[in-house]
Amino acid sequence: MTDAVLALSGLAQESRLTIFRHLVQVGPEGESAGSLATRFGLPAATLSFHLSQLCQCGLLRAQREGRRIVYSADYDGMNRLMCFLTDNCCGGRKELCPPTAAEEHPAPNREQWRRERDDH
Repeated sequence: MTDAVLALSGLAQESRLTIFRHLVQVGPEGESAGSLATRFGLPAATLSFHLSQLCQCGLLRAQREGRRIVYSADYDGMNRLMCFLTDNCCGGRKELCPPTAAEEHPAPNREQWRRERDDH
């Protein structure tokens, strides 16, 4: 419950929700902080605050690549939240529930993502 509240509070702000949704779409490769600042027109300090909040609530990951930091969606964190929210859907009668996005399309790991991207 505590993790779900933390994750939902992280998404309960328009800029953070927009950034998170964008990074989910980008995939495991993520995007640099500089690119995100340009894309969303946010000052560096504001963007840094939002990215930090999303990392702290378990929905983003940050990885240093040389001098830049690349942010990507934490698909495990997102899927844990989705599972928590739908855990007792339809009174626990899973056969009545439509599959969640995570069940239909599990997030690929970085290597799978690269192979699929390169095949297209």
